[in-house]
Amino acid sequence: MRVWQKPISVELLTAVHEDTAVRHLGIEFLEVGDDFISARVPVNRHTRQPYGLLHGGVSVVLAETLGSCGAAYSCPEGWRAVGLDINANHIKGAVDGWVTGTTRPVHIGRTTQVWHIDLRNSAGELTCVSRITMAVLAPRKP
Repeated sequence: MRVWQKPISVELLTAVHEDTAVRHLGIEFLEVGDDFISARVPVNRHTRQPYGLLHGGVSVVLAETLGSCGAAYSCPEGWRAVGLDINANHIKGAVDGWVTGTTRPVHIGRTTQVWHIDLRNSAGELTCVSRITMAVLAPRKP
């Protein structure tokens, strides 16, 4: 079942993130399906922590980007989604290649949404599991 209530594509997601942290970290949107979005981040000198692993905060940026986009594009036109809570469990480190994330909705409600995000390294191994809760806000009155 298609969850999107606004036009969405890899091209639109890429364009809306011009000149943001997403672009600065090298995050690339890969695919939009009927109920999921995927994107990836490079594991390189810009995204690693001092021990040579992908920085946990970068994993969370990727997860939050995916979940927030999912929520934003599944809201009715004029409505907004803002983050309430995010958690991340770091399962396995990544030292090179790419980490790819995929988000899917757990709950799309009238006032809240919950999105699950799995991150995997280039070998397909799970590196991080995240969940974001979003508040859905009605259009502002003029």
